[in-house]
Amino acid sequence: MTTPILKIANVQKNFGPVQALKKIDFEIYPGEVFGFIGPNGAGKSTTIRVLLGIIRASHGTATLFGQDVWRDSVAIHRRIAYVPGDVYLWPNLSGGEIIDLFLRLNGQTHSARTDELIQKFQLDPRKKARTYSKGNRQKVALIAAFSTDADFYIFDEPTSGLDPLNEQTFQDEVLQLKRRGKSVLLSSHILSEVEKMCDRIAIIRDGRIIETGTLAAMRHLTRTTVDVRTVQQLPELAAMAGVHGVQAHADANHVSFAVDADQLTAVMQYLSAHQLVSLTTAPPTLADLFMRYYAADGTRSVEGK
Repeated sequence: MTTPILKIANVQKNFGPVQALKKIDFEIYPGEVFGFIGPNGAGKSTTIRVLLGIIRASHGTATLFGQDVWRDSVAIHRRIAYVPGDVYLWPNLSGGEIIDLFLRLNGQTHSARTDELIQKFQLDPRKKARTYSKGNRQKVALIAAFSTDADFYIFDEPTSGLDPLNEQTFQDEVLQLKRRGKSVLLSSHILSEVEKMCDRIAIIRDGRIIETGTLAAMRHLTRTTVDVRTVQQLPELAAMAGVHGVQAHADANHVSFAVDADQLTAVMQYLSAHQLVSLTTAPPTLADLFMRYYAADGTRSVEGK
């Protein structure tokens, strides 16, 4: 079996009486893009600070490349690239000077790849950092990270402040890292971003991992939406097992509803027996899955930046 690059086991972090992380467990393997999702305040950034050796776990173990993230942080940092959600830059240096500085700190040099990324992200590297918007500050850090030949990349809310075009550039570059066999930890609350790129995801809520796995494996936990027209009416549909939220349209033979995955076959057989005219289904999304865990709170925003 492949050895994980990152292994977190039973990690807890306490800030006085507040337990910020509660027995966190997950692993990331070579060539894997791993999504770490949850709303702001769920514990994503605290977990990443533990991985970076910035803060020490109160309990449990975390290793990267087989090395302890706290004890061996200096050696580990030589092999990783990290982009936070809020990038602060030296105000009197230009964007290009800061990119080159970041590269030198990682033992790298400015290359044709760096110039290519500057063009892709549409950054003017001649301007002073003090003139940059939040999005341009993010671009500086992203260009430096993607220019670095690291073994492990950590992105903590990396597209905050980017416009849709640059968000797409970021996604393309992450997928390129994956094709090169690199491993990526992507922490985000933008579900569509995670859904496009990640092989597996972990959902964190209130400092605790509540689900880990591939999106395909998790789809059984949520529902498929169905919009259907039939020749005959569907009087038994609302009472069928696994059917939820049946809505009748102006045409009595046109209904919409949601169905649990384990009852989908039986429901489709029932619909077919009533002579289908049209049928549209939509598979469950990561947003559906996420809301399954957060709907009870009623106050949390999961898509807003």
